[in-house]
Amino acid sequence: MLSSPCMLASSRTCSRILGLSLGTAALFAAGANMALLFPNWDVTYLLRGLIGKHAMLGTGLWGGGLMVLTAAILISLMGWRYGCFSKSGLCRSVLTALLSSGLALLGALICFVTSGAALKDGPFCMFDTSSFNQTQAWKYGYPFKDLHSRNYLYDRLLWNSICLEPSTAVVWHVSLFSALLCISLLQLLLVVAHVINSLLGLFCSLCEK
Repeated sequence: MLSSPCMLASSRTCSRILGLSLGTAALFAAGANMALLFPNWDVTYLLRGLIGKHAMLGTGLWGGGLMVLTAAILISLMGWRYGCFSKSGLCRSVLTALLSSGLALLGALICFVTSGAALKDGPFCMFDTSSFNQTQAWKYGYPFKDLHSRNYLYDRLLWNSICLEPSTAVVWHVSLFSALLCISLLQLLLVVAHVINSLLGLFCSLCEK
């Protein structure tokens, strides 16, 4: 039982590290989603409403960003025992742990699913519809969504031959949504680690009593 205080201190230290890691990941997610709203760092596409639906959903901003950041702050406060958490009881600690875990899990999961769907559908760009056996015309849409025979993610020859505008639209889309996918996956793993750490902290608190 003598090791319980040490284990409890380790659990709090782990909460601080997890909170900081989740908060950093949330800021990166928000930054990646912001960049998606400005293809090639050009604001005119946003002003003209020529941004893809997945980027406009902003799940990296409010899901993997704000929701996860809020959870990260709660986790950090628990780790540092700051403010109202300095003398919080067992029930409040468990409730806060569950709340922060659920909030971060939901935000990261929403961002993960949206990023996966965005990579599957491809970028929103201007393309020549004559490539799809229609009347020759240029329009904005999702040209890779209907390419059932070829996967654009593995066929880089399609990247510059179909999307005409914005330039490097595919690279921008794939790079940033891949980053969001990886960030949200990391967030999910950190949430799992937080749940395990919270359970260990709960066990140590019971042992300490």
